[in-house]
Amino acid sequence: MLIDIATTIVEQMQKPTLAFLIGGMALAAFGSKLEIPEPVYKFIVFLLLMKVGLGAGISVREANLLELAVPAVFAALVGIAIVLLGTGTLARLRGVTPMDGYATAGLFGAVSASTLAAGMAMLDSEGIAYEGFIGALYPFMDIAALVTAIVLARLSAERKAAAEINPDGTATAGRSGTGAGIEKGMVKGILVDTFRSAAISALLLGLALGIFARPDSVYESFYDILFRGLLSVLMLIMGMEAWSRLSELKGVAHAYIAYGLAAPLVHGALGFGAGLIIHQMTGFSGGGVVLLAVMAASSSDISGPPTLRGALPEANPSSYVGTSTGLGTPVAILSIPLWIALADLTIGL
Repeated sequence: MLIDIATTIVEQMQKPTLAFLIGGMALAAFGSKLEIPEPVYKFIVFLLLMKVGLGAGISVREANLLELAVPAVFAALVGIAIVLLGTGTLARLRGVTPMDGYATAGLFGAVSASTLAAGMAMLDSEGIAYEGFIGALYPFMDIAALVTAIVLARLSAERKAAAEINPDGTATAGRSGTGAGIEKGMVKGILVDTFRSAAISALLLGLALGIFARPDSVYESFYDILFRGLLSVLMLIMGMEAWSRLSELKGVAHAYIAYGLAAPLVHGALGFGAGLIIHQMTGFSGGGVVLLAVMAASSSDISGPPTLRGALPEANPSSYVGTSTGLGTPVAILSIPLWIALADLTIGL
């Protein structure tokens, strides 16, 4: 089994998706001056999200609601479980502030669109089938994780403030240990900000157009054709950025390095296990199981950072973004062959 997994990983390393990621890391390591303009990067991300959203919407239009509902619920539960696991481990380690721990857990519970796209590309290249509505699971896991992390972080901050005692021996005014001092409508505000983020907005737009319109022709003649080429450029950018982010981890606790290396594998295993349960319940495909594991293993590189930066300004971006982009994303992408091999061994592909 180990030999089969190792062989699969080596073969996948030679495929364009991983090759461009490693190539980008190599360029950055050798000090290359190559740069991709930020507007180009944002445009590529927008097109990829629209492609995923449109494809998911077109499939949802013809999908059985039960077949979609069960994976959607499990995707949300996995996102919440990842955050709870991170807040119970990383956030409690020495050298990690609670706010940084919550933000990092939220980022790892959310989903990376580029990693999901990479997983789809690998399955397509291998001729492995998966449900077309997989892209529709993205916002369920992403939003559930981000909202959970932000709410828990705010509750923690409120409890800490409530525990502060004034010099005269009275508690700080307006605080209570139960978190009742949280401003009214905070959760609603978090949800609104999350849905308004660029990544979620683009994804939901594509999803809505795919369901309620008939964009099949433009999807097939434009978005689907450009997908692989745009993804290769995005992987090159991600590789260069991942290498540059590694230096940011030098200034924070070593706990982040251990978390960044281990979390994608642990989280991916959670997603893989959930996928197996869905497979038994609804006949979820092996490719779907792989992609659910990929989503769980990934950490948000588009929607998460700006959402957390706005909702948790006290958190250090070098901690959660550096851990995610510098370690989490490369490990998550490099682990995709592992989930493919495990799915092939357990349920067949």
